[in-house]
Parts: sequence; structure tokens; C-alpha cells
Amino acid sequence: MKLYNNRKMMPQENILHFPNLKTVLMVEGVLKESDGPISKNELKRRLPSKVMHQTLNIIIDYLEESGKLFKPLKYFSILYNTIRNY
Repeated sequence: MKLYNNRKMMPQENILHFPNLKTVLMVEGVLKESDGPISKNELKRRLPSKVMHQTLNIIIDYLEESGKLFKPLKYFSILYNTIRNY
């Protein structure tokens, strides 16, 4: 998985803090509860606790690469997978 900032490629060595599972689930929960596409600034306002900007970028990139997030331009929204393979 490539980890990068939206503006420029960021090698893995420059990442100061990787998100823990609690933070990823918190961001995903806020996105699921949103009525529609929201901006990154709105997402930051809705989060119950502060998240570093770099950490939030890593989470957004992870969710986008895993197919859970749709980010066409400036706004993004969560995608739901209705087909479950057991």
C-alpha cells in the first residue's frame, strides 16, 4: 500500500505517526453518519477528538485504497459493501 499525502508523494520514512485502530474506526464512523459527501475540514470538526492532519491523510488514503471511500474531488463519502462473502 502506498502511503502518500494529497499534494505530493510521501515516503514511509517521513511518516511520524501511524493511526491506531480506534482512530480509523472513529473516522469511519463519522463518515458513515454523515448525510452525504463532506469536506476534510468538516470531517475534522465532526470528530469527537483531535486527529493530526498527517494521520487523517493516512486514514483517508487507506479507506480510499481499500474501496471504502469515494473521493472524486474535494469532497468524499463512504461506500458500503452490501455483498458479504462468508
